[in-house]
Amino acid sequence: MRDPQALLFLSFGGPEQLDDVIPFLRNVTKGRNVPDERLAEVATQYEMFGGRSPINEQNRDLINALEAELNANGHDLPIYFGNRNWEPYVGDTVATMRADGIERALVFVTSAFGSYSGCRQYRENLAEAIGDHDDIELQKLRLFYNHPGFIEPAAANVATAIASHTAPPRIVFTAHSIPHSMAASCDYESQLNEAAQLVVDQLDPATHAGWDLVFQSRSGPPHIPWLEPDVNDHLATLAEADGASPVTLVPLGFISDHMEVMFDLDTQAVETANGLDLSMNRAHTVGTAPRFVTMIRELIEEQTSDKTRLFIGSAGPWPDQCPEGHCMTAKRPAGAGRPG
Repeated sequence: MRDPQALLFLSFGGPEQLDDVIPFLRNVTKGRNVPDERLAEVATQYEMFGGRSPINEQNRDLINALEAELNANGHDLPIYFGNRNWEPYVGDTVATMRADGIERALVFVTSAFGSYSGCRQYRENLAEAIGDHDDIELQKLRLFYNHPGFIEPAAANVATAIASHTAPPRIVFTAHSIPHSMAASCDYESQLNEAAQLVVDQLDPATHAGWDLVFQSRSGPPHIPWLEPDVNDHLATLAEADGASPVTLVPLGFISDHMEVMFDLDTQAVETANGLDLSMNRAHTVGTAPRFVTMIRELIEEQTSDKTRLFIGSAGPWPDQCPEGHCMTAKRPAGAGRPG
């Protein structure tokens, strides 16, 4: 897209007050027949934080940083903000873009890794927002899990976190678990492993005691297999080892410190570690790190010029269009996840 007129910043969304929580969770679990009683259980986790998820505010902070980055580099590209599951809804945002006369826009999605919920479902959201009209074109920017603008600030945050330990820690990378049925049709797990190794490759080997990839935030009935090990189970395993190393948690699967980081890691995992007498801290997500903000500009410039597509490692840059049949498994067991 050589002449985009705008950028659509697309994310998951989250409640901004207590009255929003149940309606938000109904949106997240739409079509899964999850009873309100189960949603009310999940809602208590939001109540611990005043009913407000920080994700929308964090996204607005990133948008503000990106606007400054684009302006400083000569890009006159207005940014529109839309969400899948809460206000501002992507459908409403696209309607506003139409009313503003936007006919061509690039789309940045706040998900580095490929899966149904992290990639293809966002493409479906865009298609639904466009509907039967052909008056607006929306081009999603590629996955960025191996882009230096993601890996480098992530590695810097890990280096800061591990330096605060008195002994080299075990690095434990975490990401949202997904059902095996979903993982079978995408490269989610392999991309996470690749990104984790790329981060570790930027660290001094003497400063850490190796790394693991674990998962968090699973939902749904226990008989449905999801990616494992769970972060809390893994912490128990590490604590049982002779001469257990301290641990640094790294929420690699998330770009900001939103609800799943605050509750699943900073609350639940911390309680687990304390109960095990395991020394543990957590690295920050990339958030609004300047190199990450620059990365978004570079992804835009890939589409608007002949700039080189940057990547680290041997896999190469992810294509603009996902491979046919990729990330197609949309089935998810009943349950209330808490992205946001």
